[in-house]
Amino acid sequence: MGINTESDIAANLQIGPTDLGMVRLYVQGDGIDLPFDFDPEEAEEIAEEIKAAAARARSFAKKS
Repeated sequence: MGINTESDIAANLQIGPTDLGMVRLYVQGDGIDLPFDFDPEEAEEIAEEIKAAAARARSFAKKS
């Protein structure tokens, strides 16, 4: 499965700080519990990548 492959799989995403000073992205779905911990600097880089991807997605949507 790639980034452009659609799927019917559903999952919940929670994002928040841990008591150890990390930022956790927690993905929970049917039989899946995945915690991803990042230091604050990594989390900020990920946030920038998400914003850039959202901007690119908007440009694709406008062309359609």
